[in-house]
Amino acid sequence: MNTYHYLWRLIMYRPIRYLINAIAWTVIYLAPIAPGLITKEFFDSLTGTSALGYGVWGLIALLMAAALGRIMLIIIGFITDVNFRFRMGMLLRRNLLEHVLKQPGAQAIPVSPGEAISHFRDDVDQSEEAASWSVDVFGMTCFALVSGYILIRIDAQMTLLVFMPIVLVITAAQLATVRLQKYRAASREATSKVTGEISEMFGNVQAIQVAGAEKRVIARFSSFGDDRRKAMLKDRLMGELLDSVFSNSVNLGTGLILLLAGTKMRAGTFTVGDFALFVYYLTFVTQFITNVGKFITYFKQMSVSLERLTFLLQGASAKVLTMVNSLHLKAESKVAEAAVSAIPLAQNGRESERQSGDDREGSEKVARGLERVSASGVNIGQGHIKDENQIAASLQRLDVNGLSYAYSDTGRGISDIHFSLKRGSFTVITGTIGSGKTTLVRSLLGLLPKGEGTIAWNGVPVDDPGTFFTPPRSAYTAQVPRLYSDTLRNNILLGQAEQGDSLQLALHAAVMEFDVAQLPGGLDTVIGPRGVKLSGGQAQRTAAARMLVRDAELYVFDDLSSALDVETEQKLWERMFQRRSDATCLVVSHRKTALTRADHIIVMKEGRIEAEGNSDELLRQSATFRELWYGDERHT
Repeated sequence: MNTYHYLWRLIMYRPIRYLINAIAWTVIYLAPIAPGLITKEFFDSLTGTSALGYGVWGLIALLMAAALGRIMLIIIGFITDVNFRFRMGMLLRRNLLEHVLKQPGAQAIPVSPGEAISHFRDDVDQSEEAASWSVDVFGMTCFALVSGYILIRIDAQMTLLVFMPIVLVITAAQLATVRLQKYRAASREATSKVTGEISEMFGNVQAIQVAGAEKRVIARFSSFGDDRRKAMLKDRLMGELLDSVFSNSVNLGTGLILLLAGTKMRAGTFTVGDFALFVYYLTFVTQFITNVGKFITYFKQMSVSLERLTFLLQGASAKVLTMVNSLHLKAESKVAEAAVSAIPLAQNGRESERQSGDDREGSEKVARGLERVSASGVNIGQGHIKDENQIAASLQRLDVNGLSYAYSDTGRGISDIHFSLKRGSFTVITGTIGSGKTTLVRSLLGLLPKGEGTIAWNGVPVDDPGTFFTPPRSAYTAQVPRLYSDTLRNNILLGQAEQGDSLQLALHAAVMEFDVAQLPGGLDTVIGPRGVKLSGGQAQRTAAARMLVRDAELYVFDDLSSALDVETEQKLWERMFQRRSDATCLVVSHRKTALTRADHIIVMKEGRIEAEGNSDELLRQSATFRELWYGDERHT
């Protein structure tokens, strides 16, 4: 998609609003036509050559009325502009965010979070700016045509000198296009690196301190800052140079007009009112010339923004950015979203339906995305399922056949995985480090790009696990808890409404009630970036409470109990099954507490299932399992 197509799709997102905005600003820009003519008559009346009979005070009253009218028009114009312009920005961010949420966790964004923020903020703003300025250019072009017609009827020669600078402006802007794009791209890239470095520093403060790397990190940051300063200086200088060309070309035209007007007035072919009209219109013609130059600049910069935004799509069509979707700005949309979020959702995946803008469909997408973030802190996929009625039923059996995934950089992963989970079962995946345990559960849940194999829920194939395995079907706790610098309550709920005693029950099941009582602010204690104010065990149990507050058919724990003592872990499993006796659990663990409780154990080795069974069977059959079971004892 080229820049012209991109701009057109943005305009056509809400064509009626764009048309209303264009009409409003066209009227605003045409409004000075009348005051200019009144000003001409005012000065002609002073010399007794006015064709109107209103008198001086009558003309002054008309000028004041015209000024007040233009003020009202500008207020209306700002309202129409806000209602269209910011919808464009919201649409781009909404679609970009939805696409990011659709990607598997391993491929969510190809840049650091700080760099992604730069894309979401600066590049969207630049696209919005270019689309908004197209309205101004259209309105001022109409003014230029009308005023040009009036001025040509007065004096064609002087009119030519008024509009001559336009040619210089457009020529200068076109000549500067390549260099302008180059400087803008370099400036954005340098800003992204600085933003990304700040994000990385804040996220790894402890690691930097432990390694004594403060000076090296500061030097790296200073280098990025210096590169950004140079790039932005070039970008700003180019912009100022173009602005200088715009303004000086107009000043040159102004000087020529003054010289020519003086000659014509002495010859008696040009009145004082004619001179006042030319000078009055010249101010707005100056704006027109400047705005045309700015729009050309913004349009060229828009191509840079499009390229950067498309990069975040990771191969997807750029049309994703401008797909028509509801923004949920009306109260009824919020009600619809709340209503459908509690219903098992299905998505048929056809682009024509995704582009329909229907509030219900948009609400479903948002609900799925929020639930996925809430449950795991990672990104999700979007797809479709074959039989909504069957899929929506409670889990009776989950079958995995031939599941395989290989990392592109190492070739390692999992291969030909087969297993089944029955309702109410407690299945543990165990194995040595690097055996593929986490890769298995992440592939199952769609947190890695789809590989080979099939997954069936109650016998019905799941086409896109990333979309399907979300609450209320599945809830997941990652190996490393994703916590935020917010209150403990908000970290657990993550936007979910607190209903009845669900939060307290989740805290009890996660063995967190004593810890909450000891915190200075209880549930309203701010736990700091990444939960630094919590111990490792508290962080894991907070993640467990976050998962358990969302009732699900399948709970997936990835090494949840690694930072828990044996007694706390035992309580957690007991309380969980007291709360949900029919809960189906898939647990990654090597701890005896989990292995002893397991109905079924899957032993992984080098990405494959080496053995299966209960603990007694595996102690007799599997050397790997015996090593895991007795490993700690043999080293004592």
